[in-house]
Amino acid sequence: MSLPPKLIRGTLLACLYVWLLTGATAALVIATGESGVAAADRWSTIVVLALAACAPLVWQLFKLHERHVAAPLRMAEETMAAAAHGGIRLGEYPGEELQALTRSVNHLLDRRDALQNDVDERVREARASLEEERGRLAALMTELSQSVVVCNLDGRVLLYNQRARQELSTAADGSQLDLLGLGRSIYTVFDRALIEHALERLQQASQEQAESKKTIGSAQFVTATRAGRLLRAHLSPVFGSEASHSARIGALSITGFVLVLDDVTSSNERHARRDALIQSLIEGGRGALASIRAASEMLSDFSDMPQAQRDRFLAAISDEAKTLSAQFETAASAFSNDLRERWLLEEILGAELVEVAARRIADQRAGEMRPLAVKTEMVADGLWLRVDSFGLLQALRYLAWRLQDEYQVREVRLSLVRNGQLAQFDLSWIGTFMNNEAAMSWLQEPMTSGGESSPLSVTDVLERCNGDIWFQRERVSHRAFFRTILPVCEPPKDAPRTIVVAADESDRPEFYDFDLFLWSANSHALDDTPLGELSYTIFDTETTGLQPSQGDEIIQIGATRIVNRRLLRHECFDQLINPGDRELSAESIDIHGITPELLVGQPTIDTVLPAFHTFCADTVLVGHNAAFDMRFLQLKERQTGVRFDQPVLDTLLLSAVLYPNQTSHRLEAITERLGVSVFGRHTALGDAMVTGEVFLKMLPLLAEMGITTLRQAREASQHTYHARIKY
Repeated sequence: MSLPPKLIRGTLLACLYVWLLTGATAALVIATGESGVAAADRWSTIVVLALAACAPLVWQLFKLHERHVAAPLRMAEETMAAAAHGGIRLGEYPGEELQALTRSVNHLLDRRDALQNDVDERVREARASLEEERGRLAALMTELSQSVVVCNLDGRVLLYNQRARQELSTAADGSQLDLLGLGRSIYTVFDRALIEHALERLQQASQEQAESKKTIGSAQFVTATRAGRLLRAHLSPVFGSEASHSARIGALSITGFVLVLDDVTSSNERHARRDALIQSLIEGGRGALASIRAASEMLSDFSDMPQAQRDRFLAAISDEAKTLSAQFETAASAFSNDLRERWLLEEILGAELVEVAARRIADQRAGEMRPLAVKTEMVADGLWLRVDSFGLLQALRYLAWRLQDEYQVREVRLSLVRNGQLAQFDLSWIGTFMNNEAAMSWLQEPMTSGGESSPLSVTDVLERCNGDIWFQRERVSHRAFFRTILPVCEPPKDAPRTIVVAADESDRPEFYDFDLFLWSANSHALDDTPLGELSYTIFDTETTGLQPSQGDEIIQIGATRIVNRRLLRHECFDQLINPGDRELSAESIDIHGITPELLVGQPTIDTVLPAFHTFCADTVLVGHNAAFDMRFLQLKERQTGVRFDQPVLDTLLLSAVLYPNQTSHRLEAITERLGVSVFGRHTALGDAMVTGEVFLKMLPLLAEMGITTLRQAREASQHTYHARIKY
């Protein structure tokens, strides 16, 4: 094998340099000896000359080290990052050899990415149907009026909808707490004993039917939220294959449970009022009935009683009967709706009901040669009804259509007025009369008209609504009408909460993660848990300055969460904080752009820090240069009464573990190194998002180094130089 030309030239130049240096030294010794220079001066001159001659050699050695030692080490680190993540390429390096190696590595990376893209495309095609089904499930869960939460056996939340988050994260004062989230424990909301008792009841039910292979039903219990709302919970098991993270119920294996929650506060209040009414009627009527009975027995036993005494007994009976009657009338007036309610009814504004009825009657027959016209007359404002709105609208439409079909009525009119504690709803028309027998048959027969049929009659529907209906004529005005009497109710106190619906599919909140069924948080001690199985809170702070020990304050906290290696962008904490008397330095304003005006009226650290502590409960904290942020939090522990004692990982230290030969571990340098897009820089939430992306990119690189558990990550971080920095 022939030697490389560069090696030959380098060897010849080194030999020539040594020969020249040796010859110059010998010539110098001979010259100084002949001229009679003192020996001490002669050796000083030789040493200076030798040092001067060594300087180019040392410079060349450093250059050679940079090119042939440090540069290959950096290339090796970049190659590891590029091998773990697609889209990353090696940069420029000095020397033709390293440049050739760089081109070869980049070429291999191009081929790897091309193959990976082809595999990814095939995977995307294969998963298209699954993703479509998941999208439908997410949309369905978002639109449900009931609260739904799915948990694994450890009580970790795997799925929830927006209604559940609204219902279960409301505090007693009406404020919102971040209690519900993927990977978080349901036992921060419900008492653990309730869930365990429900599962025990399922176990007992399965034992009672040990031979049955049928799916086990649900267990029910009632509990209260922090806001004081009563919820009826239906707990059903989630079945799966038998594994270490499953449990047995009868002959079946379960991996988790589903909670379907109904708000029963209003119905419970109505039941309480009904019970109180019955009790009051019993207690209040007992004395009056006893008096009436005693007086009637006296009149019956003593038929020869003097007339004056008889009149007194009759007056007592009359007075007690009037008192009893007044008591019943008062109760019937105040609680008639509660006493008569049997069907599931809804509160609806009367004017809205009239408007919908007019539209339903007219629109359904718009294609007729002579369409049915609908007009509204008197409609009372602010009148609320508790009715079965669908059934009532169906009944009104049925009557109007039969009038058009059988009596050629071309116009009907609707009116709604108050009549004491009742509402009077009239469907009327002019000029065409029908007999009472026909009208009664319409009200009693099952509703069938226009190709639509129902097993219910109009009378059945009105009985469901606790109302009544009859036919009536006014000969003077040539008007006939069906008059419906309905109970009036109070306006609902609890208006339906708005469900937040995403503008498009890409922005839909990620409320589901089925892979977490396979995760059991109690299967390992925390330090020995694999990094991929932990839940993380990625956080960052903005401050008035850089000196926490000298009184600088936090003015913003931003955080997001990582669960099952997924960054949950829609589960965020983002809050500005009023720093009180502490002024913002000009340097800090230039960095984060937060001015004193933006902090006026914002909550103080005493309010924000406990809320943030709740948000990051049961997770590992992750930050970039986290020692700085943690120092601010620790200084506020005594003031706020909360302590952040969970484990902490720092992406700055992890970068030093992964890239010991790199000169910079700033967040911008790491994002460029790992191919992470930077957005929202120098805002607390923006930095937290970027740090989360960086941390996810680091996990496979740490695994390549054998760092797979929390303990290993913390120990490796502690051995870096940057871990010694104190704030």
